[in-house]
Amino acid sequence: MTDRPIDPDLDLVLERVVDVRPELLWKCWTEPEHLMQWFTPAPWQTIACEIDLRPGGIFSTTMRSPEGEVIPPSPGCFLEIVPHRKLVFTDGLGPGFRPKSAAFMTAIVHFEPEGEGTRYRAIALHVDSEGKQKHEDMDFFQGWGTALEQLVVHAKSL
Repeated sequence: MTDRPIDPDLDLVLERVVDVRPELLWKCWTEPEHLMQWFTPAPWQTIACEIDLRPGGIFSTTMRSPEGEVIPPSPGCFLEIVPHRKLVFTDGLGPGFRPKSAAFMTAIVHFEPEGEGTRYRAIALHVDSEGKQKHEDMDFFQGWGTALEQLVVHAKSL
């Protein structure tokens, strides 16, 4: 399913089989009105989203904490799009592949049909082991796992 080796020193991986077809997961990942419903683990909220679904197109979200603090967007861009199968995006480049001064990660999300559902695999690639550890310490597995659960619930409501 993956087209690149995982580097355990730099990469974090969340993989699960969910009982939702890839097409619905894709819709929830690629349409702002759906992504805003599940992307940020509750009680946080995604309050704005911009998606231009093409290589070099913008991927940007704005989040709000439970206390009302707004986390400003850090627009990134899509690197690779394989409809219903794979999304690759990064915060290391802005729209139009414009380099940014700092990068946190590149994400690869795979949607592989499995039975009546999908093998969902999200990979977060980091610049260095310190960045990976920081992301892991930010509860990567719990946060991305909660977001996936929210994604499944939202997709089933469509």
